[in-house]
Amino acid sequence: MPWCRDVAWIFKEERTLSDHDRAGRIDGNFAPRTRPTLKTIAEMTGLGVTTVSRALKDAHDISAKTKQRVRQVADAIGYRPDRAGVRLRTGKTNVISLVLDQTDKIPEFARRLIVGISDVIRETPYHLVVTPQARNDDPMTPIRYILDTRAADGVIITHIKPDDARVTALINSGLPFVTHGRCADARQHAYHDFDNRAFCTLAAQRLLSRGRKRLAMLSPPSEFTYYRESLAGLAAVAEDANVPFEVLPGVDLDSGSEVLRQAGMALRHQDYVPDGIICGSEICALALIDGITQSGLTVGKDIDVIAKETSDLLNFTRPRIDSLREDLVLAGQELARHLIDVIKGRPIEEIHSLGQPEPVWRTLSH
Repeated sequence: MPWCRDVAWIFKEERTLSDHDRAGRIDGNFAPRTRPTLKTIAEMTGLGVTTVSRALKDAHDISAKTKQRVRQVADAIGYRPDRAGVRLRTGKTNVISLVLDQTDKIPEFARRLIVGISDVIRETPYHLVVTPQARNDDPMTPIRYILDTRAADGVIITHIKPDDARVTALINSGLPFVTHGRCADARQHAYHDFDNRAFCTLAAQRLLSRGRKRLAMLSPPSEFTYYRESLAGLAAVAEDANVPFEVLPGVDLDSGSEVLRQAGMALRHQDYVPDGIICGSEICALALIDGITQSGLTVGKDIDVIAKETSDLLNFTRPRIDSLREDLVLAGQELARHLIDVIKGRPIEEIHSLGQPEPVWRTLSH
């Protein structure tokens, strides 16, 4: 009979219940299971609780076979460390906080940075918590919160100014941190930065090779360190070649797309009409190009635009323009590695790196 099969299945299911499962059964029904602990893993593997704990921490004196066995069981039962318990015992949160500026127009800046950080911390005890910050808000607010609550074991911050109050506060607090960008005195802190000086140097040289003689830059906001680095790269090349250059007036990389389009339309009516422009964002470059085209100028003939790219967007747009790539996944990986090194106590002067621009030339030199 069908009901016999059903009863047999119930008896079979009952016989295969673990002691852990039985403890969760109330009046013939399942109550939510208790949270798996180190003791749970120890009982299931036949190992001691201390051995299990050390295996999960990747201790050097635990064999690779034992570590793999422990991790497989931990994954199978959904074990996660009790952060509150860890914090009570060790004072550590196992949290890394990424304070993320929400104003940036660089496509997928946040996603790619997070992918890179996650790649590195995946096999560590650390978890990533993203703390959003609007450019118009007090930049110290998320830093004060983290410091007051000790909400993280380490912090990653972006959009660094030459004299950054956040950096000063973090140095004085002793909380490990790393920056995406540099202060004026970068020896004080660990950082990963993109070499914006090299980006503008290579871009300016490329424009000169295409016969351009009046250069300009759609610059970052002047409050940030990478504005200085970008301008220095352009200035060095232009002065050496004895060609004029300027920062486009009234706009920067934080300007809205319509503002940039209008700026592109107005270029040909200015006293200084550039024939080669360097732009630190592909989105901003496309808005500027749209205005330039509507004004009657032809990009690639009357004027060239070279952009910093962080995605594949420029492979699918017209007109084709040259660019230099910043690898933001790599940046995220470096930031995570650096922060872990700071937490471990590696000397700050050893924890610096610069990402290099990768040329993506889509046009022929003249």
